[in-house]
Amino acid sequence: MGRLFGTDGVRGLANRDLTAPLAMDLSVAAARVLGEAGAFTGHRPVAVVGRDPRASGEFLEAAVVAGLASAGVDVLRLGVLPTPAVAHLTHALTADLGVMLSASHNPAPDNGIKFFDRSGHKLPDEIEDRIEASLGQDWEPPTGAGVGRVREAHGAVEHYVAHLVSTLPVSLAGLRVVVDCANGASWEVAPEALRRAGAEVITIGVAPDGLNINAGCGSTHLDALRAAVLEHGADAGIANDGDADRCLAVTATGAEVDGDQIMAILALEQREAGLLAADTVVATVMSNLGFRLAMREAGIKVVETAVGDRYVLEAMREGGYTLGGEQSGHVIMRRHATTGDGVLTGLHLLAAMVRRGVSLDELAKAMTRLPQVLINVRGVDKTRVKTSPELAAAIAEAEAELGDSGRVLIRPSGTEPMVRVMVEASSQEQAQSVAERLAGVVRAALG
Repeated sequence: MGRLFGTDGVRGLANRDLTAPLAMDLSVAAARVLGEAGAFTGHRPVAVVGRDPRASGEFLEAAVVAGLASAGVDVLRLGVLPTPAVAHLTHALTADLGVMLSASHNPAPDNGIKFFDRSGHKLPDEIEDRIEASLGQDWEPPTGAGVGRVREAHGAVEHYVAHLVSTLPVSLAGLRVVVDCANGASWEVAPEALRRAGAEVITIGVAPDGLNINAGCGSTHLDALRAAVLEHGADAGIANDGDADRCLAVTATGAEVDGDQIMAILALEQREAGLLAADTVVATVMSNLGFRLAMREAGIKVVETAVGDRYVLEAMREGGYTLGGEQSGHVIMRRHATTGDGVLTGLHLLAAMVRRGVSLDELAKAMTRLPQVLINVRGVDKTRVKTSPELAAAIAEAEAELGDSGRVLIRPSGTEPMVRVMVEASSQEQAQSVAERLAGVVRAALG
């Protein structure tokens, strides 16, 4: 059996992989492990629980709440809120544990559980391993006054929106913005935060019914946002994913602004304001070479990590850095949040437009995206990626051909049985040609 926890909690098909009994058992185990680790010493523990609008979140929330209360933990139910809101409120409400039910950008049938410690950070691997190891173990549950109590956390949306708006350096008055909430967790928070910040707001993807989350909308499907921006003559469009930990954008002309471009814009903003710690930004190996070149030209150092926001945050915390993220739009602004926050990111991207007095099209010129081709090669032995001499020779030849104007990245997928071949080059044709050639070598050498 593989590790139950992935890079972002426990995730799977709801009621098949992620069942109510498993959700309850995980919650009991989390309460027990954290209690044994001393997290609840000297006081009665409190947990906050939030979810996105998925239909399965209703029964999974009930299971999580039941598990926590049965283990002697008092529970505050936050209702439907973004993942970063749950992380923020865990700390702000002085809770000992935060639990979020969401499968982020995945389709509605999936769901997931992630835990936050009292500081609002995801639990470290060793604690997750201990939780997993304790599943199914015998224990002595509390009785009588020892069981946890459950109540609603009133004012959670207001508290979070006020926090978001308080981080802005300028008003967004004068901007017309379309926001796509993916029929997800930000459907109430994002429009309210934008309006309170001063923007004129047009909304799409704000009618969650439990089944339509991420369906043809949000940060994974930008066509609806692009059409709305052009139709309404908006200055920009902001797209979140289902749990609103991601943000992508669309300019007034309909051009996409991805996570790398957003990070480049925010890095330059923070550096100019003297807020970019060590003049450094943290990015993953998948960030576009154009981002690295732009940062180098601006005198900003890039620290590189493996793919996954967990690894980005680890590097940020270790180095004391304030900005990091992924090409997918998962951007961490550590001065204001403990995890990626799509609503926060969108607000600060718009603030950069106002502060500089330029369009988002102009801001996006902070970097030039090099053509990037990604080919997923299935049916091969991904464990041999680093040991195949044939593949090493092919990579060396490709890197020599591309020189400083391109890049090769070949890595085994961390979640699927495949090898990912990524090539960046000065032209789409060259990137496609080199990627296809390397994919052929992968099939021949590792098949």
